[in-house]
Amino acid sequence: MLDAVIIALFVIAAAGVGFGVVDLLPPDVLVQVTNLEAVRLIASAFAAIIGLALGLTAQTTYRRLEARVRKLSIEIILTRAVGWILGLLLANLMLAPIFLLPIPHEFAFVKPMMAVLASVMFSFFGVSLADTHGRTFLRLINPNSIESMLVAEGTLKPATTKILDTSCIIDGRVEELLDTGFIEGQILVPQFVLQELQLLADAANDQKRSRGRRGLDILNRMQNAYPERLVINPEEYEEINTVDAKLVRFAQEINGILLTNDYNLSKVANLQRVPVLNINDLAQAIRPIYLPGDTLELKILKLGKEPQQGVGYLEDGTMVVVEEGNTHVGEEIRVMVTSALQTSAGRMIFAKPQASVMA
Repeated sequence: MLDAVIIALFVIAAAGVGFGVVDLLPPDVLVQVTNLEAVRLIASAFAAIIGLALGLTAQTTYRRLEARVRKLSIEIILTRAVGWILGLLLANLMLAPIFLLPIPHEFAFVKPMMAVLASVMFSFFGVSLADTHGRTFLRLINPNSIESMLVAEGTLKPATTKILDTSCIIDGRVEELLDTGFIEGQILVPQFVLQELQLLADAANDQKRSRGRRGLDILNRMQNAYPERLVINPEEYEEINTVDAKLVRFAQEINGILLTNDYNLSKVANLQRVPVLNINDLAQAIRPIYLPGDTLELKILKLGKEPQQGVGYLEDGTMVVVEEGNTHVGEEIRVMVTSALQTSAGRMIFAKPQASVMA
């Protein structure tokens, strides 16, 4: 019913405009018209067709907007609305002195242009700010909620905003971490990181272009899956040249946590007291620990350095040296762990075929 009303309003409005636009024709043209009513009807008919097309477009846009709003939580809708209103109020307060300036009549159009531009800019700024600090704002306006009381007494710590860097996005493991729910809180992607991904995607080098396109694809999937959590932040630092320095500065300003797998960036951020979550450290920490006596399925890929040794690898890249495994190269067998060794190059596991151990 609402769709029909929207389309009908556009058709009627356009037909009315077409009917009345005939009166705007020059008088010398109107004098030459013999049947003015027929011209009005023809103009109304053509305008109604245009109104029908506009009405269908408006109806489709309305339904898409409605579907997107239905997917948003009430907290996001509320905080964005408040941020938008505050942005408009700030824009009007800043423009009030400008409207009092004596501007020549020839340049009077500058005032409304500045009003529109400032309203759009500050509205966008207000919505972006609400996306970043929305939960904190909700705790301020509702201090009696259970979450607010737990945060106030220190029992519950608010989730800190995570900032993604370029290498972390291209790596792709952050998408799986989001799917499993191990990463909580707001996820921010600064605009300069998005620009770096775009530069990589447009690079002449095939490898760089592939990495950039992979990062953009991963980011698009993450935004489609978590539209209320992943936000593109427009912050930019023109005076800073490198992306890493911009990331550290941005994390310092919003008290966020930097999510990366770049070793050098992690060290620089730690030196500047910026919290860092390194995905490589996480992967290292959750690697399974095999103790003597544990069994596992392993494919022997090649011969070892010593006689009668075979070598295979676990899924995480750990080397497994199998005694008496030289006769099983190319086969997948069950082996029993005899010992493990941690070296500077990584971890190494020693094992024997379970059949020979049982014998």
